Amino acid sequence: MWKNALLLLLLAALPTLCACGGPTGAAEVPALTAAPGETRAETPMQTEAPAPSAKETPAQAEEAEPEREESQMQMKIGGTAVQVLWEENESVAALQELVEQGPLTIQLSMYGGFEQVGPIGQTLPRSDVPTTTAAGDIVLYSGDQIVVFYGSNSWDYTRLGRIADKTAEEMKALLGGGDVELTLSMEAE
Repeated sequence: MWKNALLLLLLAALPTLCACGGPTGAAEVPALTAAPGETRAETPMQTEAPAPSAKETPAQAEEAEPEREESQMQMKIGGTAVQVLWEENESVAALQELVEQGPLTIQLSMYGGFEQVGPIGQTLPRSDVPTTTAAGDIVLYSGDQIVVFYGSNSWDYTRLGRIADKTAEEMKALLGGGDVELTLSMEAE
């Protein structure tokens, strides 16, 4: 008889132990039958549904830390804002940290008839790989210069990003007419 009592106790605890159950969290347990010559008391098995989670009160919501606005690095070339898809790498993170201190203005100079290049003012981490660029690509050269392409070139660069809202013709019009000023700043999204 003690075996049946132990078995009932284990079966009663089983839903809690295995966390199995239906939509309400209650588990179905098969009915037990008494051994020959024994009687079994019918006791309904119940499991508790999980307690509903406490809702945040207005006072708690005011005490909660306000959401922090994320900032996105913005670029202007000669006063024209361009949409940049920035890479997710160590170089871009370091550039963004620099720009978070205040807007960064870089004087770009034409080079080779396919790019504009300018000094950043400090060396950034780099991971140069052989790269063939296209119009709109933005790369780091020698760790301390930013290059924006309106043509194509092959060299060892670290990719920083790509201007997504200008065609090759628009990039040539923006960069191919002479030296320009590039400005990087932070703007909240």
